[in-house]
Amino acid sequence: MKVVAKLCIFLFTTSYLVLISGLQVHSMPYDYSATTECVKEPKRAQYEGGIIVNPEFDQNIKGWTVFGNGTIQERTSNDGNRFIVAINRTQPLDSFSQKVQLKKGIIYTFSAWFQLSEGSDIVSVVFKINGSELVRGGHVIAKQGCWSLLKGGIVANFSSSAEILFESENPTVELWADSVSLQPFTIKQWRSHQDKSIERVRKSKVRFQVTHLNETALEGATVVIKQTKPNFPFGCAMNKYILTNYEYQKWFVARFKYTTFTNEMKWYSTEQIQGQENYTIADAMLKFAKENGISVRGHTIFWDCTNLQPGWVKFLSPNELREAAAKRMNSVVSRYNGQLIAWDVVNENLHCHFYEDKFGENISAKYYSTAYHLDPKTTMFMNEYNTIEYSGDHFASPANYIRKLKEIRKFPGTAGMPMGIGVQGHFAWGVPNLAYMRSGLDLLGATGLPIWLTETSVKAQPNQAQYLEEILREAFSHPAVQGIIMFVGPAQAGFRGTVLADAKFQNTPSGDVVDKLINEWGTGPKIAIADSKGIVDISLHHGDYDVTVTHPLTQYSKKLNVSVRKGFSPDTIHVKMHA
Repeated sequence: MKVVAKLCIFLFTTSYLVLISGLQVHSMPYDYSATTECVKEPKRAQYEGGIIVNPEFDQNIKGWTVFGNGTIQERTSNDGNRFIVAINRTQPLDSFSQKVQLKKGIIYTFSAWFQLSEGSDIVSVVFKINGSELVRGGHVIAKQGCWSLLKGGIVANFSSSAEILFESENPTVELWADSVSLQPFTIKQWRSHQDKSIERVRKSKVRFQVTHLNETALEGATVVIKQTKPNFPFGCAMNKYILTNYEYQKWFVARFKYTTFTNEMKWYSTEQIQGQENYTIADAMLKFAKENGISVRGHTIFWDCTNLQPGWVKFLSPNELREAAAKRMNSVVSRYNGQLIAWDVVNENLHCHFYEDKFGENISAKYYSTAYHLDPKTTMFMNEYNTIEYSGDHFASPANYIRKLKEIRKFPGTAGMPMGIGVQGHFAWGVPNLAYMRSGLDLLGATGLPIWLTETSVKAQPNQAQYLEEILREAFSHPAVQGIIMFVGPAQAGFRGTVLADAKFQNTPSGDVVDKLINEWGTGPKIAIADSKGIVDISLHHGDYDVTVTHPLTQYSKKLNVSVRKGFSPDTIHVKMHA
């Protein structure tokens, strides 16, 4: 018997029905039923399976065929639940499959529950298109004895038939699956849901009631509302050119209150020669940030990739490296203790394992524990690429990310450590897979930890600005995302991939997108006129505001400060005006 998923009562508790191309589909709430744990019985198929035939195998294995070698069969659990099994496998792709028709421009979300007959292994959903091209759309670590949720998806670049199949690297185990779903969404539907989510997650309704001193309504009063500080951190990387380029300074300060230094805090920048530490540039950049009210993420204590260590490190013996790393940790973390909002502790430790190869698999966790005790109030982040941006990379999949995250959090000395999830968000060429991005954020969000996009960028291409906007909107609309830092900037500062301003500091199309979103997400002034009851109702993004109320006849003005947060209170702000 499949378990009915209970949505966390946070934003959406129900779904309504809409029609797309003759198909009945559900609206798409963010998936609060996503779980990082395996469960005894799988939950029901999302969207009743969407366009999948026989998604819960109530009709035996109708609609499903063998892919590759082996055989498939229907089985029933002790609780009466039916599911499909691939047996006698000899190759990783030997599994079960179903053909579907994909339509160009449609976003398809995928989910299914998996179990193995023994051990554990990465299971991937694979879309076979063009007769031979294999596109991986998501991954999960499946295990023996319980069911694990795979979430992912694909964006159709052209209309074609596709075959959905599954991959397990270990061909000697049986592959079990249940509650398979493939759900289509138009771009318009996807954007509509983003907008509705932003309205619920990032904004609150505020009512101003303007009256005379005798409390009679003052019709026609003008209310001007200007955000002074956003509640949601939306920032941009900065580099050393900020110290000497006045135009760069003006450009940055006018837009951003959050940043990460691109290279200036990294070990290879602060200790180019062993024993000769130099924090001059990083210190000056931090001073500039503080003077301009800009919060800084610390990036990074260590980088786990072999070729990104200081040049002299590769000549050290294991004992010398241990001593040098301990010195580096104490030096940089103690120097900036309490001055940063985050630390990227061991950068890219899913793809790379320089320190693990030298000191054992628990070294990342040990470094997190050490950093936490040196700077206990600062949030410690993992920071990885391809976790949300590229479905073909199972090394950094959400499932593998969560596995590493749990290892760190279980390590002695990390109890109580504030920890965050850093997903870089470097999107390569082509249409961004928003279905995979959202499913990854859903799964990561199920941990309850804050998620930041830490280095967002889009490879230079004709539709770069459009894709950048789609990615930023997807992140901003997701309830689990608590901040975005872009690794982009002006040409004069040496940025080449995603350039926001040219050599004369004129906006590029991507720069126009960023400025539009900054304005849309709260900083642009809003003007409203009180109605016959003296009331102004408005929905405001969470943040701090300066409000000016002006009498329609005397032009007498009254100023006040308002802080709008989730669960905003009081419901009505009363403003009494002199004649």
